[in-house]
Amino acid sequence: MSAPTDRKFLGRLPLPERRYLADALRTETVGGVLLLVAAVAALVWANTPLSDSYEAVSDFHIGPAALGLDLSIQHWAADGLLAIFFFVAGIELKRELVAGELRDPKAAALPVIAAICGMAAPALVYALVNAVGNGSMDGWAVPTATDIAFALAVLAVIGTSLPSSLRAFLLTLAVVDDLFAILIIAVFFTSDLNFAALGGAVAGLVLFWFLLRKDVRGWYVYVPLALVIWGLMYNSGVHATIAGVAMGLMLRCTTREGEEHSPGEHIEHLVRPLSAGLAVPLFALFSAGVSISGGAIHDVFTQPVTLGVVLGLVVGKAIGIFGGTWLAARFTRAELNPELAWPDVFAVASLAGIGFTVSLLIGELAFAGDAVLTDEVKASVLIGSLIAAVLASVLLKLRVRKYQALVTAEERDEDQDGIPDIYEEDDPEYHLRMAEIYEKKAAEHRERARLAGAPRDGADRPA
Repeated sequence: MSAPTDRKFLGRLPLPERRYLADALRTETVGGVLLLVAAVAALVWANTPLSDSYEAVSDFHIGPAALGLDLSIQHWAADGLLAIFFFVAGIELKRELVAGELRDPKAAALPVIAAICGMAAPALVYALVNAVGNGSMDGWAVPTATDIAFALAVLAVIGTSLPSSLRAFLLTLAVVDDLFAILIIAVFFTSDLNFAALGGAVAGLVLFWFLLRKDVRGWYVYVPLALVIWGLMYNSGVHATIAGVAMGLMLRCTTREGEEHSPGEHIEHLVRPLSAGLAVPLFALFSAGVSISGGAIHDVFTQPVTLGVVLGLVVGKAIGIFGGTWLAARFTRAELNPELAWPDVFAVASLAGIGFTVSLLIGELAFAGDAVLTDEVKASVLIGSLIAAVLASVLLKLRVRKYQALVTAEERDEDQDGIPDIYEEDDPEYHLRMAEIYEKKAAEHRERARLAGAPRDGADRPA
């Protein structure tokens, strides 16, 4: 069977990549729905007479103080559980670099440029709004992130199934987005460094890498080591989630002879449900609980900091990703898949304006000394993400019939060999199998007609 040679932008994915994408996004979609439920639960909990209990649980401290880990539940969710999320993000990035869309520099240029523009434009929109309104520039990074799980949850809720090429584009954007979010957190939100703890964390990472290279196996080796690395990284002053990313990037994501899956893909398959189904929803539960009232919503649209976040997510993301994609395609002479149109790219760019998980995290880091402003920024992230979700839903619904037709064509497998027919159309053996199938149908039709005593005229045509 010949491999497809379609190099068009948003063209057909190779079959292994399509299968990996389907499996990864299936888990993310389920996790996204749980994330949505957790966010709603947090808002309800924080805006009812039970709000005092929400604050009491969020602020409850637990952990060994002697190790510098006497943290609140909310703090454990942000620094501890999100390390699992970033560990999976590190594996995704490694896989994209060695086996996915980012492997080929020419193919990677377009989504990377789109992602960079999709982070720069929201930051510029935020900076412009706050320059005009004399607001704080500290939150410039808040609207730069995309939440792939929440975006997929929106697709699940509105019942829209995107073609695999658009989903791959969205996933690649999110992976590159996560990379730059990690760099932003590491560079701009690192407190005073404890070099002894940082040196211990680096030594632990070196040991982690060495054990991987020696093919040492066993969760009982890596899980305790990972916890030690995380604890040292936390105490070093570098945000603890960086430890998760570093360990994810160290995993091997290429297969060797006799391997069906690489170690990275295997571990990702095991850990992704924990990340999407537990870590991220719990983070949302203890981070999204902000007071939402008429006055609070009014403040979101009148204060420069919060208005900058909303406009950054809704306007900056859409314009940045779409504009970056269009310019990159124009200058690299990449042709858009003829089955899709530029409005489809704009719809996906609008969907990327849902910046929930990492935006909430950066908001907490940017305004850590001001609890009131932190809650206001969280509210602006929620409102901006909601507006982006509604806008994207409307745009995607306008093209839903086209998407359904493309998805149906991608999934058609008439010879039932487990390989979609679209990947076999250039294979002579496929046409022989299809001829056999149609002949079998014709024979069954003739036999039914004979038993029913029907005239033979036209009986040779298959049903």
